[in-house]
Amino acid sequence: MHLFVAGAGGAVGRALLPRLLAAGHRVTGTSRSDAGAERVRAAGAEAVRVDALDAAALREAVVTAAPDAVFHMLTDLSAADGPANSRLRHEGTRNLVDAAGAAGVGRLVAQSISWAYAPGPDPAGESDPLDLDAPATRGATVAAVAALERISAELPQAVVLRLGLLYGPGTWYAPDGAASATLRGEPGARFLGSVTPDAAVSSFVHVDDAASAAVAALDWPAGPVNVVDDEPAAARDWVPALAAAVGAPAPEPVASDERPGWARGARNTLARSRGWHPGRPTWRTGFTED
Repeated sequence: MHLFVAGAGGAVGRALLPRLLAAGHRVTGTSRSDAGAERVRAAGAEAVRVDALDAAALREAVVTAAPDAVFHMLTDLSAADGPANSRLRHEGTRNLVDAAGAAGVGRLVAQSISWAYAPGPDPAGESDPLDLDAPATRGATVAAVAALERISAELPQAVVLRLGLLYGPGTWYAPDGAASATLRGEPGARFLGSVTPDAAVSSFVHVDDAASAAVAALDWPAGPVNVVDDEPAAARDWVPALAAAVGAPAPEPVASDERPGWARGARNTLARSRGWHPGRPTWRTGFTED
């Protein structure tokens, strides 16, 4: 197959390229920069320098490539700029889906998140609603996620991967990432998350496991799928483990058991039923492997 990876220079995109190439696929990957495009070529794929916010250029790139399927791995997180990332989820997704439609492509695998669910007592499943009534900053994030998923679903074979918090190479939770730097007290560290050891529950997934799910999703039915590890966990549990793994002092835990209702984690039952399983089943051991 000829596969088009939009956002090939992102954390998941970089992990995805070698898997697709090793499976014998022809791959075209995009980057916004010359340096990023060169990294795509160095990985063995064809490269296109294009900004996903440029609708005409992206359309030309996809139509010229004429792929069999498209991967939507677009993010804008390097500067921890939430509004910029939300804009890409809205406008970039619109442009990519329109481009795929113009190229006659019906199969899309898109990267979403698993912490946009509405409040609930237990880890969320795919049938649970998104938190569309969330206030302020979270509301803008959820609205952008909902737009990404709604626009993606315009293609008949769109699979949306609701990923857990990503860790591993190129992520905020890597040893050289912003979350780890925050734990070490390094100046200037900034990311869209928290390392406060409280009762808020999150689900994680290693970038390699996210990439393996993206490959598998080429054969999955359309719709959303949680791609997370087996152990949703409160921050009071995972923050000290991350601190130990990256050589940082563990912050003092918050005594209260209260958590935001939406900070509930997610379950991976559906993905497992389709044959996917995380190579790193829990962050407890995964944090120490990179």
